[in-house]
Amino acid sequence: MSRFLRIFQNNNLFIKIFLVMLFSIITVSILITFSTIRMSNNLFMETFSITNTKVLNQIKQQFESYSYSVVFTSMNVENNGTIKQMLTQDNLTSIEASRSIYTIEEQMEKLYSDNPNEANMMVLGKNKRLFNMKYMNWPVSADTLMNHRITRNAQANPNEILYQFVPSGDITNGRPMIVATKALTERSTKYIYGYLYIPIREKDLREFYEDYTSEGNSVLVLNGSGEIISSNETALIGQGAEDLLELAKETEDNSLVYQDVHVFDKDYMLLTAALPALDMYLVNLIDKELVIDNLVDTKELILISIGIVLLAVGIVFIIYRRMTTSISKLVQQISNMAKYDFSKPVEENGGYEAKKIASAFNYMLNELQEHVEVLMRTQQKQRKAELEALQHQINPHFLYNTLTSVKFLVKEGKKEAAFDTIDALIPLLQNALGNVDETITVEQEITNIQNYVLINQMRYGDRIKVNSLISPNCLHYHLPKLVIQPFIENAFFHAFTEKKQGYIQILIAQRDNQLICEVIDTGDGMEVDMIQSNKGKRHLFSGIGVRNVHERIQLLFGKRFGVKISSELKKGTKVKIILPLLDKNTKNSYISKNNTKKRFLDGGKV
Repeated sequence: MSRFLRIFQNNNLFIKIFLVMLFSIITVSILITFSTIRMSNNLFMETFSITNTKVLNQIKQQFESYSYSVVFTSMNVENNGTIKQMLTQDNLTSIEASRSIYTIEEQMEKLYSDNPNEANMMVLGKNKRLFNMKYMNWPVSADTLMNHRITRNAQANPNEILYQFVPSGDITNGRPMIVATKALTERSTKYIYGYLYIPIREKDLREFYEDYTSEGNSVLVLNGSGEIISSNETALIGQGAEDLLELAKETEDNSLVYQDVHVFDKDYMLLTAALPALDMYLVNLIDKELVIDNLVDTKELILISIGIVLLAVGIVFIIYRRMTTSISKLVQQISNMAKYDFSKPVEENGGYEAKKIASAFNYMLNELQEHVEVLMRTQQKQRKAELEALQHQINPHFLYNTLTSVKFLVKEGKKEAAFDTIDALIPLLQNALGNVDETITVEQEITNIQNYVLINQMRYGDRIKVNSLISPNCLHYHLPKLVIQPFIENAFFHAFTEKKQGYIQILIAQRDNQLICEVIDTGDGMEVDMIQSNKGKRHLFSGIGVRNVHERIQLLFGKRFGVKISSELKKGTKVKIILPLLDKNTKNSYISKNNTKKRFLDGGKV
């Protein structure tokens, strides 16, 4: 997991740019593909609807031509006296009957020539004489036909030509038919003397439009009752489709080119044409999904889009990888520089943008280093001057009180005590007035502390006892001057305000490659805010305070070192000073190193 996170961080820029570009390419491709498919579908359906409208008009013309032929034939039959005579005469001799049959067949042959070749022609008289032009097409008897519903309907509507559907059954020998029927009447009396039948088999009627159909593109013929009387979808013939009839009427009444409908449990595009003379509707149902799938290869279009996306993504990957790799390396160099070596310039390689950035950064880095060096030298001088000034500001009260104590000892005849006091003061002053950059050994620092304690005990007595425990292996280590002594001063003058006596313990030892110096008193203790503020009346020997010691240590050796203070009221205070292990050979190199690079990297405070 950590390896994955590291790889992600190193390629963060590339991943972000690539993901944005990948998302954009895929989104655009999906939108374009979807839009192309939608526009193709719409364009195709519009074109298809226009084409099919023209086709429907052509089919309508064929039906109307058929209707005209039926009307023309029915008028001629009704006006033919020979046919009327043969359908009304009774009790003919065999010779007369043979002559009449020949005559009527001759007359019907002339009339039949105007009918479509696929249609039959039959006349039936009240005398039950039946004349059938194509007996093989419909071998029906006179009695059966006289009692059939199509004859009864014709009788009920003597002035109309009815186009009636006869489903497949015994009467049609298993073949559905559409029969045009007309009652033959006398004009004066309206007496019905016979019936005209012009039947056409459904499969022959289907030839009017079948050449214009295909898979998913069907034609249905509905009669006025909503019954499907003909269709290239033969399974639908004879079924009721009242809802489809209503949709066809709606389309026709509203003069719609087409409309989308849901019939037979599927979605279709519906086109229609009315045949009022036949009391029929031509309905064209187009299965949009099937037709479009056959004409527009959606899978192929999607595969092409996917191929384009993969190609574009591959090209973008290569280009952006080359562009961002150099920038990522540059960022990594800058990041490592801040961690390890701020003075090392970055490599100027990669693309044009990366080279320009690296060049500008190196120039800025050079300028910054020069500025930092000047600033560091200036602040070092300023800091050194401040330390020297503090170091040389020996508290006049301390000198005055010490000299007064010597004078008092001389008057009392305690010459040896006076000499000891002067002997303690002289090295103390020499150490305080020396070079601030110098370091002294732990042994020398302890000697100075003992001199300071001796002077104070001469003045105030030995109510505050000072004990020291120094590890022998630490005596040769070096430490900056006046690092421990300020805390002894604080303990003498601030730790025993309420308590009048107590102990100050000085502990110095080596721990974890560090020099640990501790000053522990059993005095009054302090609160946390007082430790942090380091305020209070000072009667110190050198004027170098606690905060100044801490900042001075960190300035010399870095943030890992310094002063830590803990205190508890009425129990005392503990000061812990953490220093590096410096001997005679390493003290100068260590301080010099930290005065340049280390202190700058620790936070830029010099």
